[in-house]
Amino acid sequence: MLALQYIREHREEAIERLRIKNFKAEWIIENIITMDAERRKTQKELDEALAQSNNLAKKIGLLMKEGKKEEAETARQETLLLKENTKALQEQLQQFEQQLEEQLVQLPNLPHPSIKPGTTPEENEVVEEHADTVFLPEGALPHWELALKYKLIDFETGAKITGAGFPIYKGQGARLQRALINFFLDNAGKEGYLECQPPIMVNKDTAYATGQLPDKEGQMYYVTADELYLIPTAEVPLTNIYRDVILKETDFPVKLTAYTPCFRREAGSYGKDVKGLNRLHQFDKVEIVQLQHPDKSYETLEAMRQYVAGLLKKLELPYRVLKLCGGDMSFTSAMTYDLEVFSAAQKRWLEVSSVSNFETFQSNRLKLRYKDAAGKMTLAHTLNGSALALPRIVAALLENNQVADGIKIPDALVPYTGFDKIE
Repeated sequence: MLALQYIREHREEAIERLRIKNFKAEWIIENIITMDAERRKTQKELDEALAQSNNLAKKIGLLMKEGKKEEAETARQETLLLKENTKALQEQLQQFEQQLEEQLVQLPNLPHPSIKPGTTPEENEVVEEHADTVFLPEGALPHWELALKYKLIDFETGAKITGAGFPIYKGQGARLQRALINFFLDNAGKEGYLECQPPIMVNKDTAYATGQLPDKEGQMYYVTADELYLIPTAEVPLTNIYRDVILKETDFPVKLTAYTPCFRREAGSYGKDVKGLNRLHQFDKVEIVQLQHPDKSYETLEAMRQYVAGLLKKLELPYRVLKLCGGDMSFTSAMTYDLEVFSAAQKRWLEVSSVSNFETFQSNRLKLRYKDAAGKMTLAHTLNGSALALPRIVAALLENNQVADGIKIPDALVPYTGFDKIE
């Protein structure tokens, strides 16, 4: 959530930067500024009324000591009137604050000044590419046919049990999943991330704090009886560990990682781009999260990007890194890098990770602050990244490593799978 003070003091700048995200903010910002002026006016009146009440209470005490009961009673009547006025002002102030919150949560995060305008993924900037040609044998298959041929993934039975987008991994397919999870967690641990095992259901306050609500409500599975949401990513519970927490400068960086199943409704998804593992409703992912000092968050973003790219190199996958344009960025992000792997059998790029800096957008909702050397309270910056999401990694591994008699396993994974070939 954007800071109210920033909007008040930088109205035009906020409008212009949000335009980079193709968001027309003029009328919302005007409403916010007008409402904020009324809120501050009401707050001033309330403060004055409370101060007057305190002065009257002292006056009544002195009058009673001096035996001036009639004057004390007159002052007491004034106090009763002031209490009614104070109550009305408090209710009005609460209403203004609620309305302001409702307006503020409609504004996306400001893009970093370096973000370019754009409306489609084709306008994203390729900042790095390592895509050596993959030579496949004659008759190479897409991963959904490979999964059937080698009995790795059962899409049909998963659809029978639950629905489309809920596959069953079997045999070497299940072991490959487990191997990748352990591989990613072990690498994160070596990089200094603290491994956690968080809940996979969260309450409304938690989903709100990281920006899933109200923006992505339609994409989340909701358990109505208990008013809980199935998480779309481990970012949500991990970041919320530090909701309402005050850190010290010496605590930075806070580095967390977790493996969780993730759940996304992906309403309206259809066609060849969602076939097989390309887009699922339930999938496994290892997430990395950092809380960082504002002065170091963009340095940290670059380090996180390089870390994820390093995982793809270890898996011997051709990849590229995209810096997203304004129109392709998420509601909450200030800057995002997408990492994509090349699927040789499908002949297209598959997104496998997003690494983002949210600056203070999440921490403002989280009330996540730190105390600097001078004792001043300041909002921390939050960052996260997929490291990595498994479905499209598995798709690319299966497709790109086809050989005449099976599917080769990258050397880095063999100690985790216990086999060097699927056959």
